[in-house]
Amino acid sequence: MDPGLSAAVQEVFIRLYREGLIYRGQRLVNWDPALHTAISDLEVISEEEQGHLWHFNYPLAGGEGHLTVATTRPETMLGDCAVAVHPDDERYAHLIGRMVQLPLCDRTIPVIADDYVDREFGTGCLKITPAHDFNDYAIGRRHGLPMINIFNDDAAISDAAPLAYQGLDRFAARQQVVADMQALGLLDKVEEHRLKVPRGDRSGVVIEPYLTDQWYVDARAMAKPAIAAVENGDIQFVPKQWENTYFAWMRDIQDWCISRQLWWGHRIPAWYDAEGNIYVGESEAAVRGEHALADAVVLRQDEDVLDTWFSSALWTFSTLGWPEETEELALFHPSSVLVTGFDIIFFWVARMIMMTLHFRDEVPFHTVYVHGLVRDAEGQKMSKSKGNVIDPIDLIDGITLDELVAKRTAGLMQPQLAAKIEKATRRQFPEGIASYGTDALRFTYFSLASTGRDIKFDIGRIEGYRNFCNKIWNAARYVLMNCEHEDCGIASASTVELSLADRWIVGRVQATAAEVARAFSNYRFDLASSALYEFIWNDYCDWYLELSKPILWDEESPAAAKRGTRQTLIQVLETWLRLLHPMMPFITEEIWQTVAPLAGKSGQTIMLQPYPTADNGRIDTRANDDIEWLKAVIIGIRNIRGEMNIPPGKALTVLLRNGSADDRRRLAENSQYLVKLAKLASIDWLAEGAEVPMAATALAGELEILVPIAGLVDKEAEISRLEKEISKLDIEVSRLRGKLGNAAFIDKAPAAVVNKEQEKLQAQEQALETLQEQLRRIGNI
Repeated sequence: MDPGLSAAVQEVFIRLYREGLIYRGQRLVNWDPALHTAISDLEVISEEEQGHLWHFNYPLAGGEGHLTVATTRPETMLGDCAVAVHPDDERYAHLIGRMVQLPLCDRTIPVIADDYVDREFGTGCLKITPAHDFNDYAIGRRHGLPMINIFNDDAAISDAAPLAYQGLDRFAARQQVVADMQALGLLDKVEEHRLKVPRGDRSGVVIEPYLTDQWYVDARAMAKPAIAAVENGDIQFVPKQWENTYFAWMRDIQDWCISRQLWWGHRIPAWYDAEGNIYVGESEAAVRGEHALADAVVLRQDEDVLDTWFSSALWTFSTLGWPEETEELALFHPSSVLVTGFDIIFFWVARMIMMTLHFRDEVPFHTVYVHGLVRDAEGQKMSKSKGNVIDPIDLIDGITLDELVAKRTAGLMQPQLAAKIEKATRRQFPEGIASYGTDALRFTYFSLASTGRDIKFDIGRIEGYRNFCNKIWNAARYVLMNCEHEDCGIASASTVELSLADRWIVGRVQATAAEVARAFSNYRFDLASSALYEFIWNDYCDWYLELSKPILWDEESPAAAKRGTRQTLIQVLETWLRLLHPMMPFITEEIWQTVAPLAGKSGQTIMLQPYPTADNGRIDTRANDDIEWLKAVIIGIRNIRGEMNIPPGKALTVLLRNGSADDRRRLAENSQYLVKLAKLASIDWLAEGAEVPMAATALAGELEILVPIAGLVDKEAEISRLEKEISKLDIEVSRLRGKLGNAAFIDKAPAAVVNKEQEKLQAQEQALETLQEQLRRIGNI
């Protein structure tokens, strides 16, 4: 409503009117009887409700029979103008062109033939009410039928209907019409019927298709260049399949109703004289001057305002000062990317493209990134009426258990959803306030944002990313503890020596930067977040921090090696903080303020630092291969420890055999890592020709890892333990299989419950298979 934006809106309306692309006409619109205004399709919420299907008999004029029609809105029969049948329906071919008597009304209506009629639905006869149904309106236009408007603005019966019904509310009229038809013996039957009922999203009342005078844009003419812009690639949709939706809408576009009967909005710049002549211009004075109208000619400005989508359609250029040729308009138009939901591709995106091409002769943007809708954990659309809406502020700042109970009691939250949050609160937050923070919530949505797909939001996901925030914080504490007030080889000229682990992690952060850049360029925020999560949690925290300890905590490590590890710790941390910052702005800023000086960086904020770009020259392929070997050996030993139920603190003796020359080199160079990280007493090669001891085994490629179990495991006790666990799982698997094999359960239980039971069975079967494999292995020792 700013003066500049209002001037742009007025300019567009006047130009389009003078070009013949805006006109005033009488057509069918979505009418809100409570708000007394036309509304857009986007403002209509159609949901399935229980209703009825009434079957009425319409006598043939001449008295030799009748046609039976079915309707969900009996009151609209007062405006019927025809009965339609399919032209190929042999049952009624002889009646096409005949007349039927319209009950309750003193008039006859024709039987017409139209391909729209579904011969298989009901009797194959369709009552046609052109003024109160969009499909009937189209049929009425094709056949030149009259348009009888039986409603007024309140959806009460107008004086166009018989006197007995005039003034009745539409639903009272429905009851009266049914009663009168029954009294006449013309009510054939009534059936229970579920149907989509359109309601206004603000008023909640049932919307009526209503014939009224409105302002329209000739959208067909403006759509052609907009279609071409996407066809020739000037504008691209991500994901690309949304282009099909765009084309489907645009190639079947109808004229756009742009007037609204509301109090607030851009008022239509049109004036009327006493004869109803229309004058369009910037002001009344401008209109009088242009058309030489004397002061004695009384003019009245149109009271309607413009649809908000009309002004929104001008957004990309009107916000930059158009119709003036401003510096901002030249610099920033067209823009690069529009981010939007699929539900307004037609209402907003298409109209921006049409308007911008028409008035700027250029596209408004080059890419349309279409994201999904956020749904609840069961895939249902979030709505207040369902009580499945999660307030982001509750998740960020916290919600007490008392507040949770209050929301559930007031019907603002589903009991199941409230129970999930309560369970998570009691488990994770002893103080009784579930607080996850902004960063965890943001990262959750990034991780779920696969292109164009709806997002199923589950409280469990945000719990995991809150733990990720804690992981980041603790990693930074470890780095600062080892690097603050220490020589990191950054500010000094001291020599540094990079270890295998240092060279590996430097290469991994370069590879991660490349992966993140690739994901961002393809609008795959889920893949970008996944790459960062995997690198930070697994590579940096779980592996590199542990690999740094044997060097930093070994008093015999050379000073240059310690400096190299400290330098790598701090510089790689600073790099991935910048990589992560767009997704987790708060925790990264907080940590960066302390880390930056140690890493040799300066500046007031991480926001103004350059975003990391990959340097492939810093990727050390040999270091990658050696670390992957190291990890495989450690994981193999850890798996044996877990499967054999060997205590974590017990130092193991490990033997290797069948190794290559590279395996031998790697063991010689990295035994200190293996001893520390795998908690080993010793690790060596099995002498050639030596007897293989009774041992648990694992493989790292061709390399065989042996853990002698003498004195480590009570074989009989372990077999007994495993057999008991297997027996318990057998019982549970049988129970779940029986439940899911029960047809009554599958038919009656909600899909989400069935899916959950199927997932539970799959998990239990996997656990059973794992235990059976462990039993087999220990039995073979």
